[in-house]
Amino acid sequence: MGKALKVGILRETKNPPDRRVPLTPLQIKDLRELYPFVEFYVQPVDYRCYSNDEYGNLNINLIEDLSDCDILMGVKEVDKSTFIPGKTYLFFAHVTKKQPYNRAMFREMAEKKIRLIDYEHLTTDKGERIVAFGRYAGIVGAYNGLRAKGILTNKYKLKPAHQCRDLKEMWDGLRAVELMSGLKILVTGGGHVANGAMETLNVCNISQVNPDDFLSREYDMPVFCQIGPEHYTKHKVRQQFSFSHFTKYPEEYESTFSPYTRTTDLLITGHYWDPRSPVFFTKDDMKKPGFRISVVADISCDVNGPIPSTLRASTISDPFYGYNPYLETEEPAFSRPENITVMSVDNLPGELPRDASTDFGRQLMQNALRDLFSETESPMIERATILKDGRLTPTFNYLNDYLYDATPLPP
Repeated sequence: MGKALKVGILRETKNPPDRRVPLTPLQIKDLRELYPFVEFYVQPVDYRCYSNDEYGNLNINLIEDLSDCDILMGVKEVDKSTFIPGKTYLFFAHVTKKQPYNRAMFREMAEKKIRLIDYEHLTTDKGERIVAFGRYAGIVGAYNGLRAKGILTNKYKLKPAHQCRDLKEMWDGLRAVELMSGLKILVTGGGHVANGAMETLNVCNISQVNPDDFLSREYDMPVFCQIGPEHYTKHKVRQQFSFSHFTKYPEEYESTFSPYTRTTDLLITGHYWDPRSPVFFTKDDMKKPGFRISVVADISCDVNGPIPSTLRASTISDPFYGYNPYLETEEPAFSRPENITVMSVDNLPGELPRDASTDFGRQLMQNALRDLFSETESPMIERATILKDGRLTPTFNYLNDYLYDATPLPP
C-alpha cells in the first residue's frame, strides 16, 4: 500500500470554460477500489459535462477548497490567480513551445514553487504519447468538415456535434445522410488525430482509395484518401524518403502537395507540423484556376502555418469562416461561392466532452496513474515534469529565457 494521497479535480478556468474532465465519476469509483490509499475531491461547478450530482451520488467529495490535496488535476491551462503554492499540478500547460499567452501563468507556477506535470509529455521510453485527446479531435474535426460541405452545397444537414448527447447520436446522424457523388476527401497524417478522422469517414461507408488513384481518377461515388509526409514532401537532394530523417531535418524537404490541391474537395488535416517543415501550399497557389479545395477542416490548426487559409482558431459555437483567396482575408462563412470554408476549432474534443473525457480517463488509468500514485520515482513521470519545486527540470532548461526573461509581460 502506498502512502495516503489526496487528489483534487479542478474546475476548468480557461475562458470559454472547457466542459471536459480528466476523470469521470465512475472512473474515480474504480480508482478508489484499485488505490484505497487515494482519496479524491472534486471542485464543484455547473458547466462540467459530468454534473456535481453525478459525482456526489457516488459519494465522491465535492469541495471548494482543494488546498489539502497533494495532486491537482485539470484539462486545460489554469487561471494563475488560483494556484496553490507547493502543489503538484497535471494539465495541458502549452508552454513547451514558449507560447507567449501562457508565459504569465508559467512564471506564477515557478514563483509558487509548483511541480508541473504536463500530460502532453507523458510518454513511453520510445517517446510515444500515452494520454491524449487526439482521437476525438479527429473524430469531431472530420464530422465538422462533412457538416460544412453539407451547408456549402445545401445537399444535407448535420446537427452541430456539441448539440449531440454523445458520439452515438453524432454518428447516427451522419449515417442518415447521403454524401455527394464524386466527392473526394483527403486526410493528412497517420497518428491519433488522422485515425480519429478515418473513424468518422468509415461511418459513412466511404470507399478508401490509394494516392495514385486519388490523383488520377474521378469517381461516381464519394471517396477518401489518407496520405503521410512521404506523399506530400520530398528531400531536396535524396531520392528515397526517410520518415526518421524527415522528422529530424524537415527544413531539407520541399512540398509536393500541389497535385492534391487540384483533386481534393474536402481537406482534413491531421498531421503534425514542424515550423521548419515546408508549407503544404501557398496563398498564390490558392488563387490558381485549378485549385479545387472548397472546405478545409484544419484539425491541426497551426495558425500562420502550412495551410495559409488558417488565419485564426475558430470556436465551437462559431466553427466556420470564409477565406477569400483573392483578397487573402477572412469573410463570413458561406458568404461567397468562390471562398474556401475553413473549420479551425482548436478544442474539438470539447464538442463531445463526455465521450472524450471517458477515453482520456481510461488512458490515464491504464498508462499513468499507477506511476503517479507510486512512492518510487517513475521515469515516465519525470519525463513529463517541467517544473519541480518551481525550478525547470534538465529536459526543459531550454525554457529558461522564456520563464525568466525580464521583458514585461502583456497586461
